[in-house]
Amino acid sequence: MGTVTTTSKSEAAYQLVSERITNGAYSPGYRLVLGTIADELGCSVVPVREAIRRLEAEGLVHFTRNVGATVAHVDSTLYLHTMQTLMIIEPAATALAADSMDAAWLAKAREVNEKMRQCLEDFDPVAFTRMNTEFHQLLYGQCPNPHILDLVQRGWRRLAAMRASSFTHIPYRARESVKEHDALLDLIADHATPAQIEAACREHRAHTLNSYLKAAGMEPSAI
Repeated sequence: MGTVTTTSKSEAAYQLVSERITNGAYSPGYRLVLGTIADELGCSVVPVREAIRRLEAEGLVHFTRNVGATVAHVDSTLYLHTMQTLMIIEPAATALAADSMDAAWLAKAREVNEKMRQCLEDFDPVAFTRMNTEFHQLLYGQCPNPHILDLVQRGWRRLAAMRASSFTHIPYRARESVKEHDALLDLIADHATPAQIEAACREHRAHTLNSYLKAAGMEPSAI
């Protein structure tokens, strides 16, 4: 029987806390008691502390002296930084993944986008955001570079943990987003160059970010 390493225990703690932040079980401001989490996992507080540090680095947990670790509150600056990061790395992941998207894969992506179009008639921003996440996962999910893929997934997890639905604040952006999805899928189907796909994806991400920033009374993204 293999020995469970501190690293694997830390990963287990990271996954547990991350999932609970994402699904809302741990709401903003919730105090994370390391000993309680360690007891639940059957380990010492050392790997739990390592996991909390990772989550703090990702902006999901805030550490305050004499208080300890708490789930971070959502703010526009954190959203800006997360979206700027995705605006750089997700287009690259999508461009690299494009060659792996066969007709069946493209058909599935178009199906999801069509559901998003139907959602516009009786708009539900939460449902739309969920389908939007699924759509983009289909596009970047086959990226052959595991390092880039990991960074993209971290960005999307951070958005999910923030429960950030930009379409709640800028519902008019949803219709434009669906049209841009169509154009992006057409580029992939037509075997456009990676540079063309990357540029279209980056422009798509920038449009959403800058629409959100304008609604929040903030300056457009510098990139």
